[in-house]
Amino acid sequence: MKTNSIGLAVQESVVMVESLNVLLSNFQIYYQNLRGLHWNIKGKRFFDLHVKFEELYNDSQLKIDSIAERILTLEGVPLHTFEDYIEKSVIAVGKDISNDEKAVQLIVDSLSELLKLERKILEEASTINDEGTNSMMSDFIAEQEKTTWMMKAWLA
Repeated sequence: MKTNSIGLAVQESVVMVESLNVLLSNFQIYYQNLRGLHWNIKGKRFFDLHVKFEELYNDSQLKIDSIAERILTLEGVPLHTFEDYIEKSVIAVGKDISNDEKAVQLIVDSLSELLKLERKILEEASTINDEGTNSMMSDFIAEQEKTTWMMKAWLA
């Protein structure tokens, strides 16, 4: 079995890179949605949500960078075109959303899709002893579950 420079099987790492590129694509759509929500939110909750959306997109930007760097660590190439992102993403594109409840619901729906992808990657990473990816997914999942709970509480 041929291994890469970090000791993981090359063939299994290629599969992991593919999964991480799907996650990267979805995070890029999520990030862009958050930017749009931040720019376009209106109403009495503007000040609170404007700041919250900025917090979320800044966090997403860091996660995007972490995912891309993990792909590179696994000796893959991170996707980097919007064409690729749109092709591989399952997250809905939020266009012209200025209503607070629709905005928060889009975030909840997006996080739900991200969590599904992350849990799949977590399972795949565990089977190939990819602790780096496993740890990253565990951290992402814990944070996003809490954010989902908070957003759903806000919607209630």
